[in-house]
Amino acid sequence: MKETSPSLQALQSWMQNALIDPQQASREQIKGIIASSSRLNSTQRLAIYQRSYHIRLLKCMREQFPALCHALGADLFNDFARQYLQTYPSISYTLSDLGKRFPAYLEETRPDRQETSDKRESWIDFMVDLAQFERQLFILFDALGHEGKPFANLHSPDSCLKLQPCFALGDYRFPVAWYYHEVKQNNDPPFPPLQRSPIALIRKNYLTHTFSLTGVQYIFLQALSRGLKIEEAIAVAAREAAQPREQVYRSWAQAGSTRERWLEAGFFIVAD
Repeated sequence: MKETSPSLQALQSWMQNALIDPQQASREQIKGIIASSSRLNSTQRLAIYQRSYHIRLLKCMREQFPALCHALGADLFNDFARQYLQTYPSISYTLSDLGKRFPAYLEETRPDRQETSDKRESWIDFMVDLAQFERQLFILFDALGHEGKPFANLHSPDSCLKLQPCFALGDYRFPVAWYYHEVKQNNDPPFPPLQRSPIALIRKNYLTHTFSLTGVQYIFLQALSRGLKIEEAIAVAAREAAQPREQVYRSWAQAGSTRERWLEAGFFIVAD
């Protein structure tokens, strides 16, 4: 009985699996699909593509987490990234999703994960926070933005303000945004001490910016991100921060205040 050749789809699927997990491809399979050349046998020829594929993935990981790569050093970062890719191989058509699970993976595999929070290594906490920050920053590069459309201005009434679409909040245990920007400026910053660091991230005119926040500002923006109006968010911030509502409102509305700075930075658009 004549053997039938595998379909193109079957070959593509086999090749994809052989690149993602080289251990899945047996020598017999490789010899049956890939011809040898005058210099290399079939296994050696496939290995060229396997190595190139993983080198490309590691390069993408370093590009998505540059500050974390700096903090760990390239060799140790590559080790973590290689193990991560073995656990969570790329399954998306775009490499933008490659590092999606990396922060969670670092938390899941930390060597002190069985310890209570007070006995865990703080440098690992910093690495996890830094990975989370860089992942969020990377997402904003390609997120739906408001470029080419008008932003709210100083004359826009509070009742019409809402957060622009390319906006994110983060609440970190360390000043990760500071560390990231130091690395991007080609500095070699020390590991920062434990210090709560809530931040806002926005993109305006295709540039992404980070803004340090106070605890009250973080609560206020959280409320706005849930769809509340300015007045409602002020009330929530005052209640949760145990501050007088009038004090929170003054901080928001007085001349040179938060409202003015955030409007100029592009935090808000006018609601339809």
